[in-house]
Amino acid sequence: MKDLVFIEGLKAQAVIGVYDWEKVIRQDLVFDLQMEHDNRVPAATDDLAKTLDYEAISNYILAFCDERQFELIETLAEHLVEELIKNFMLNAVTLTLRKPGAVSAAQAVGVKIYRESAVRY
Repeated sequence: MKDLVFIEGLKAQAVIGVYDWEKVIRQDLVFDLQMEHDNRVPAATDDLAKTLDYEAISNYILAFCDERQFELIETLAEHLVEELIKNFMLNAVTLTLRKPGAVSAAQAVGVKIYRESAVRY
């Protein structure tokens, strides 16, 4: 079994959507992440520097959404996961991205993707 570090229910706002009206407003997005990370080293050393900094990752996601614009949540998810793997040296990530309110009869719609790094950390 692989160790996972997770972030659940991270709320961000982004300019996202294919319709003209969506391109001029910010909409709510909700992120859940599971990131593969060997927790034995930080547990053995009690060293914060050897952990995944979930606050830094959360802040990165918030800034990513604030600074970029996409039409599709699929595109946002792919680009974000690629950047997270590279910048935080993650072996693998499962990302669930929800767009509440996109379909009035549904609580949320979204995508879930799993990606692995080409390099093992």
